Amino acid sequence: MAIPISPEFVEKYNQPGPRYTSYPTVPAWTEPFGETEYRIALEELADRPGDELALYLHLPFCAKHCLYCGCNALVTRETDAVDRYLDLVEKEIGMVTGIIGTGRHVVQMHWGGGTPNYLKEPQLERALNLFRTAFDIRPGAEVSLEIDPRIGSPEQAAYLHSLGFNRISLGVQDFEPRVQEAIGRMQSREKTLRVYQGCRDAGFEGVNIDLVYGLPGQTAESFTETLGEIIGLAPDRVACFSYAHVPWVRPEQEKIDTSQMLVGYEKFKLFQLTVDSFTAADYCWIGIDHFAKREDELSHALDQRALHRNFMGYATKPAPHMLAFGMSGIGDVCDRFAQNDPDLQNWSRAVAEGRLPIVKGHRLNDDDRLRRLVILNIMCNLELPWSLTEKEFGAPANELLADSLAALPPLVADGLAEVDDHGLRITPKGRYFVRNVAMIMDAYLSKGKGRPIFSKTV
Repeated sequence: MAIPISPEFVEKYNQPGPRYTSYPTVPAWTEPFGETEYRIALEELADRPGDELALYLHLPFCAKHCLYCGCNALVTRETDAVDRYLDLVEKEIGMVTGIIGTGRHVVQMHWGGGTPNYLKEPQLERALNLFRTAFDIRPGAEVSLEIDPRIGSPEQAAYLHSLGFNRISLGVQDFEPRVQEAIGRMQSREKTLRVYQGCRDAGFEGVNIDLVYGLPGQTAESFTETLGEIIGLAPDRVACFSYAHVPWVRPEQEKIDTSQMLVGYEKFKLFQLTVDSFTAADYCWIGIDHFAKREDELSHALDQRALHRNFMGYATKPAPHMLAFGMSGIGDVCDRFAQNDPDLQNWSRAVAEGRLPIVKGHRLNDDDRLRRLVILNIMCNLELPWSLTEKEFGAPANELLADSLAALPPLVADGLAEVDDHGLRITPKGRYFVRNVAMIMDAYLSKGKGRPIFSKTV
């Protein structure tokens, strides 16, 4: 049953804020950081040969642009574009492993996009073999990718599983045809269900579905129907993302008819509906917008307060470093964030010339590391034990972050968090506004000026 929350309360907390897939967040990376700084990070990683790795590959290709999409994606009619891209990914992998060495242990790998299943079978096999040749993908590693069911098939699902992928996410967004038309993504329900069943039949350990709420044309009634159909499929995990309308970042969104969109409190009620529907179906609410079956390892990790979060989402197999390949990929290596050039031509030119294609990054200082530990624990595990920081930073969090915690009492008074001698805990009401609680720990937010760079928290 929905927790009573008034429109005025939602309006009070519906403000621009980060999703905290990292801390500091990308807009705070303002210091010079390029190839030289990334090489230094990789050289440090080379001196830590026992450290496990996570890998990310960005595959930007799509059959068609979707109007709502916030991803770095491109549409091409050049038949050899993917092969040329993979040639460069191979070279990029070679540059990185030339520094850190080959055969490093990998416990998590994810392919995102774009549309990874845009690749043909030989290209999929080649791409996976590039990583298998350069790294040691460990038994039990999570090897996952995102697919667009519109260009998928049960046969493709079986092929992907035969290659070694063990978790797969299907982009659904919404089954309602009116919504699909409004976002430029017509997607047959029958085709989607056929591909979903193909993934089940293939034997994937995890079959996930992605939804988006706040899209033009959505109503409580229509989204209730979509949620019911998804629950009937019984996916292992569901991500239900808030649509972020940021046309100044993604110009394609200018074509969205915003007059059809539910906003503010009405949009918030869509998410409350989502939470109520999945929890009533015995799913656990994970983090801000994910749901997992009770028996799923994400649910167990939340119960044990051992959930983690990185650029690839929520994780149970944390690796201390993540290497990213392909245009726009963001890595996390030896307390440095590093982002590849998001422009295909610039990324291609850099790699072809033998340069690591880094355009921005950030080296974490001690305060960054402290706040990252605290913020990600709030975002993942919904609590901040004061003792969390003692081992690494030598003192309890309430002493180290006393200035930031001075902003906490109003949030406690509004019922978003509870505080005692042992720490801070997010309340059931506060779960809807956990980003707002985490934001008081962010040392960079007050430095932002001008146009909002984050989506709103509702």
